[in-house]
This record gives sequence, structure tokens and C-alpha cells, in this order.
Amino acid sequence: MPAVAEAVRAVAASPHAADEAQAAAGAVPALSSRKRALRELVDRLAGRYDRWRRRNRYFYAEDARYMRFLVPEGVSVLELGCGAGDLLAALKPERGVGVDFSEPMLALARARHPGLGFHLGDVEALDRVAGLDGTYDAIVLSDTIGALDDCLSTLKQLHAFSHRNTRVVVSYYSRAWGPIFRLAAWLRLKQPSRQQNWLSTDDIANLLDLADFEVIKREWRVLSPRHMFGLGRLINRFVATLPGIRRLCLRNHIVARPRPRQPLGGLSATVLIPCRNERGNVEPAVTRLPRFCDDIEVLFVEGHSKDGTWDEIQRVIAAYPDMDIKALRQPGKGKGDAVRAGFAAARGDVLMILDADLTMPPEDLPKYYEALASGKGEFVNGSRLVYPMQHQAMRTLNLIANHIFSMLFTYLLNQRYTDTLCGTKVLLRADYLRIAANRSYFGDFDPFGDFDLIFGASKLNLKTAEVPIRYAARDYGETQISRFRHGWLLLRMVCFAFMKLKAL
Repeated sequence: MPAVAEAVRAVAASPHAADEAQAAAGAVPALSSRKRALRELVDRLAGRYDRWRRRNRYFYAEDARYMRFLVPEGVSVLELGCGAGDLLAALKPERGVGVDFSEPMLALARARHPGLGFHLGDVEALDRVAGLDGTYDAIVLSDTIGALDDCLSTLKQLHAFSHRNTRVVVSYYSRAWGPIFRLAAWLRLKQPSRQQNWLSTDDIANLLDLADFEVIKREWRVLSPRHMFGLGRLINRFVATLPGIRRLCLRNHIVARPRPRQPLGGLSATVLIPCRNERGNVEPAVTRLPRFCDDIEVLFVEGHSKDGTWDEIQRVIAAYPDMDIKALRQPGKGKGDAVRAGFAAARGDVLMILDADLTMPPEDLPKYYEALASGKGEFVNGSRLVYPMQHQAMRTLNLIANHIFSMLFTYLLNQRYTDTLCGTKVLLRADYLRIAANRSYFGDFDPFGDFDLIFGASKLNLKTAEVPIRYAARDYGETQISRFRHGWLLLRMVCFAFMKLKAL
């Protein structure tokens, strides 16, 4: 690549003349002796960057694969400690900006990725990096945290470049691999490095908490950094993410968000009520619904009932003219189809699902609204399995199966889920539109409607909050859940989630 080589030579004579002059004038802070030594090493490595990259191309490809899963395409991304910019480019951002303290590396980055923006500066003093402004959807620190003098102060300053929905992604090496790295460097199998901060995921999570960021998920990836004729890929997909084994992986990933400081105010709501053969529950769903905000739309989505449910909905609409009650007939079959049709027609800022069997009491909906508006969660899920439930509300076999599936999905989703099949799910309409826009990743797979939302929220790194409710027995109608048929579908969901969320 002649252009790259020319770019490196252009800065080789005095790679840091500009920032050294600025430091002398007080515009940027002087680097510590440790970081100066690290920068000198990185400067020297820039000339051999492609050689090291080719030698470990499989590892870099595996790392970029998972980073692309964590950071969706087409968003604004700020990478701190961007090096030659290859990871930033791999994320395919709409606006990509990188900061690094090595001018030779930035010369490589500008030559290789002219469509991205790169700034020279110390990531521990972002307020003094010329031309760096605005907020970003994602802020990435890949390996950078190991080189910092003051990790906590560095993380605190990220708030200036964050908005409410920003996600901070910290990737780092497992310290258990430290002796292997030193041996590999001595054997010249990896590029040399200076003294690093060997931080565990607990250490990094604690620093993020102190810096007023809230950890959403942790993940461990890459058990085999070598391809090994395809065996490494199989290990990384199907073995590396298993419980117990995953802690042995080479790479640690933590996703966090700024801790909400102000509640969302003035939010309207749509209460979506999918219903099929629920005539006796239509009016109670309306009369028992609390007025938890100033603007509530009630939207019934009727599923071709045989007991007169549609006629009852029309009667209730006429009987309560002071309420905004609407109805539509779903185009297809199943709750999943009803939820998608209803959410597409909903006008509220907050979208809420209330099952028409009313086993989740409508009186509890204010708790969900408050959890979302306060910022405690971005995807609020109900749980029937915390409090004791009403007698005969759930059959024993169903209860056991739900507990098993809750453990499986907690592992698969990297967030706590005690109950995936509670019908009540609440999220912002803006976030639902993002889930719908990214639905092609999972496809049309979910007859329930629950997992389309759960998996979509997980893919977008939305913070989950669970609201425990007292599960009641239904007063009208019969359950439409078949324990064996739907149990088989749940097993399929577990396998599907593993392939889409773990075996990447």
C-alpha cells in the first residue's frame, strides 16, 4: 500500500511536533513517563502494523465480528485509542471519529480510511482534543483502558460526549491470559507491549459505576485466537460462550449506559390488548385501567374470535366515549401478529401490552410506566414468578418449565430474566421502531410476540427492568396455552437465541 507507507514516512521525522508544541503552550497535558514510553513503542510499531495484523488476522476478525454485534451499523461512533482505525471502519458507522496519541498510527488511519475522522490527542484529556465535539451513539474503548493512568477520570469525561441512549463498549483482554501474552511476545508471535492495567470485568464494572455509568451486560469471547483449520471457529462459536468455560476466554466485553439523571416527562401511552375469545374480559380491562398519565390510548387487537368479542369491543367503545378506545382486527394469526399489527398502529410514546385474560392485573400498569419514565429500565418486563400466585393461576408443570426457561434466557441474554412469558412488556415507541427496523437479523420467528421484543431489546443493548406482579387466575374463558406444543416452541426459542445471540 504505497499511500500508507508514504503517510508513515511523512511523520517519521518528527511525529509529535504539533502536540509537543501544544503541550509546551499548555494546550494539552504532558504525558506521563509510562505513557510516553507506550507512545514511543506504538510509533515504532506503526511501520510494522500490517505485518502484525496479518500474523493475527483471525483473532482480529473474531474480535471485530462480536464488536459489530454490539454496535449496530449506521450509528455515530467515537473510538478512543483507535490506532490505525480498522475496528472503527469495521463497525460501519454513519459518523466515525477516532482519537489516538500516536501520529504515525493516525497517518495510517487517515490513509486507510479517508471517510472517517481522526484526531491527535490524549484520550484522558478529551476536552483538549482539537475539533472533537458533539455526542455519539456508541463510545468504544477497545484495549484502551489498559493504557490509562487514571481510568476513573477518563470514564467520567465520557458524559460530555454522551446522550441518554449512548452505549459505552469497553473491550479488554482477560488477565488470566497475561502469562500467555508475555510468552507470545517473547516468541514474537504477537507485538510487544508495555506495562498494562490488568483489569477484570468486575474492576471495569466498578469503575463504570463510580463514573456514573450503569452496566447493561457482560460477555466473554474468543477462546481460540487461532483458526486451526476451522477448529478455532467451532470452539469460539459453540464452546467459548458456555457457562463456566466462557470465563477462560481471551476477550472481555462490557456494555454500559449513562445513568439516567432526569425522568422522561409528558409521555403518552398506548395500552395494547390482544384478544381472542375474551368477551367477558373486554369491559373489565377498560374499567380497571388506572389513569396513570394524561394521554392514554386503549387499542384492542381482535383475533377472529368466535364468542362475540369484536361486538363487545364495539359496545364498550360506545359506552365509554370519554376514553380513547380503538379496535382493529389482526391480519394474521397468533399473539405475535397481533402485537406487531397493534404497535404499528399505536400512537403513544410508551407502548404497553396487557393480555386480555387479565391474569396480570391492569392495576399494576402504573408500575411499568414509572419504571420506564424514571429511566430504571428501557425495556420493562413483567414477572409472575417472584410473588406467590393465586391458587390454580398456573399449572405445576408450567411453573417448573418457566423457572427453567428463566435461567436459560438469563444466560442467553446477559440480563436477569425471571419470566420471559409474562404477557406485559413495556418500551418506548422510539425503541420499538428500532427493534422493528432491525428485525431482519432475527426474521419472522416468534408466534408468541414476547421473544421478538426480548431478543430485539437485547440486540440493541436496552436496559431491562423487571416488575414483579401477583399472577391471578382468569375469571373468564380458557387458557390458550398448550403446555406441550408451546413448551416445544420454547425449546426452539432457546436454540434460536443461542445461535443468534451466542454462536456468532
